Amino acid sequence: MSEQDNLQNADGEKDTKVIKDQEVQLQTESDTTSVDKEAEQAPEADEQTTSEKSETSLEAEPLEEIKTEDKTKEVGVSNIDDTNTSNDNAEDHVEEIEAANAEDAEDESNAERHKLEDKDYHAMSMEQLVDEFEGLIKYQKIQTIKSHVDEIKSEFHSKYNALLDEKKEEFVNDGGNPIDFYYTNDSQKRFNKTYRDYRATLNTYYKDRENALKSNLQNRLEIIEEIKGLLNVEENINTTYKHFKELQDKWREAGPIPRDKYNNAWNTYHHHVERFYDFLHLNRDLRDMDFKHNLEKKLKIIDRAEELAADDNINRSFRELQVLHKLWKEELGPVAKEHREEIWERFSTATKTIHDKRQIYYADLDKAYEGNLVKKEEIIEAIKTIAEDKGNSHQNWQNKIKKVEALRQDFFNAGKVPIKVNEATWSKFKDAVRSFNRNKNAFYKGLKKEQYDNLQKKLELIKIAEDNKDNEDFDTATPLMKKIQGDWKKIGHVPRKDSDKIWKRFKSACNHYFDKLHAERKAVDKEFYDNLEKKEALLGELKAFDLTEKPESDIASLKEHITNWKAIGKVPYNKRFIDGKFYKTIDGLFDKLKMDKAKVEMIKFENKLESLNNPDDTRKLDNERNFIRKKIDEISSEINQLENNLQFFSNVDDKNPLVKDVHKNINKHKASLDIWKDKLRKIKELY
Repeated sequence: MSEQDNLQNADGEKDTKVIKDQEVQLQTESDTTSVDKEAEQAPEADEQTTSEKSETSLEAEPLEEIKTEDKTKEVGVSNIDDTNTSNDNAEDHVEEIEAANAEDAEDESNAERHKLEDKDYHAMSMEQLVDEFEGLIKYQKIQTIKSHVDEIKSEFHSKYNALLDEKKEEFVNDGGNPIDFYYTNDSQKRFNKTYRDYRATLNTYYKDRENALKSNLQNRLEIIEEIKGLLNVEENINTTYKHFKELQDKWREAGPIPRDKYNNAWNTYHHHVERFYDFLHLNRDLRDMDFKHNLEKKLKIIDRAEELAADDNINRSFRELQVLHKLWKEELGPVAKEHREEIWERFSTATKTIHDKRQIYYADLDKAYEGNLVKKEEIIEAIKTIAEDKGNSHQNWQNKIKKVEALRQDFFNAGKVPIKVNEATWSKFKDAVRSFNRNKNAFYKGLKKEQYDNLQKKLELIKIAEDNKDNEDFDTATPLMKKIQGDWKKIGHVPRKDSDKIWKRFKSACNHYFDKLHAERKAVDKEFYDNLEKKEALLGELKAFDLTEKPESDIASLKEHITNWKAIGKVPYNKRFIDGKFYKTIDGLFDKLKMDKAKVEMIKFENKLESLNNPDDTRKLDNERNFIRKKIDEISSEINQLENNLQFFSNVDDKNPLVKDVHKNINKHKASLDIWKDKLRKIKELY
């Protein structure tokens, strides 16, 4: 392809029939639209709306490059003959640019799609995908977001279908009939609403664009007719040239036209422009001036293209190169013949450099995707390994669930994989997760059965508790109620949905019974609590008692306190410690009396015996007697040992300190022995 493809032979007759055929085709089709399919509103399909199909139809037709026999000419005028519409030596790097420009042929704002930020939708949750979808519709032009919407739609459906499979499997495992299964969530509802809004807005856009494209096409055809008529106007050549330039300006501002009319319209336009330049052959100055202007502009385009070829931002360079090619083809006319091949080769070379760098970029991208594939396959294997783990405790499964959830997130964050294995990789991932979920569900299904059995056991205990909560046979009911409380603790978990409910029932019945029991006991123990108050008052008086210098009087007072204490009676069981406080205080006061210690000890012992003596229960008295006998035996043995030790000192004077100390110790033990023997006589008197 070369710049000369934009020009016809000077005589303009070689392709006259071809151009006339194209003009007839444009005229007969000008009343139709390239988006007829978009206007036909079919019923809504599940996967693709009518407007989407229309858009696909529009974008699927590549820009048709039609060559003339002269391979040194630019794309502009085409022959209708099939043998001339193909070129085995077509340059792919130029065709790529032309194809990209063709995507924007019907709406120049389509180019804004390149400015949208590329995001990793694969790593997003369903909620995040819907948020992104809503943001695109709210802040971007509807015709520029198709590729993003398609990717969001694909990712959302993949994630939602995986969730749907999981929920259905749980439903069936719980005994449900697959026919009865139904599931939806808020994300699905939001996505469906947003997608309906997207399709409605897109349909409105296509309808409006259809009318504009049709009007622009008619306008361009009229401009072509006016250019054709300039060759037959008899007026000053400068006036005609000025009129021609005005028509060119109108052409540039005429707006987009249907894509299927794009090539024919441009080819016809270029043909008649070049015929006009041939007509200007009579006035070389005007023609050469135009050629010079076009050459200067094209050289600037080439310079910029060569700068872009050195830029490392591949996508930005490619997008700007599209604009340069559009200017070259649509805004500028031909140059002098001697420059045509040279400048086209320079422009083509720069284009090829960018094309080759772009191919390398995508090849590197594929390598990165291959790396992502390895990561994802490792994650899939890790999930399989966890799924095969035989640990079957609740805690073990909770740990495995956390690990798999983390691996699922790692899978989504791992990035894209090559398109050719994308579906297969996603399928393997779903199978691995499904296998894990199947094993998990099987475990918890068995656990649910066990929990259901536990529920029945606890319901039986609840029945016992509720049947006995008003039982007034406290001696029989109290042990029973305590037993079922212990049994409740031994029973395992129940289904979570029932746990709080049955616990409240059981607790309520037990609390009702024990509250009633405590109220009853409190009524019975009222006398005991009254006694407690009296004893607390008497104990307070005793602690404030001051001894006099008269032991006999003090002993009488203390005995009176003891008598009063005994007369008060019993106190509540859990308050019996007050007796110990009283007798400890009494003993302390007796110890302070200024009288014979042995006598004091016997008085204290007699008081103690009075507290121990119980005709109905002699166990405390028996224990005290046994203790005294044991004490007597210990002291007697100690005295014998000391007397035996004196045998070793038979020849030692009794005044020897060591001998004196032994005698003193013996006498002390004998005095103590007499007291304990007196205690034994006293206790025997009580039998």
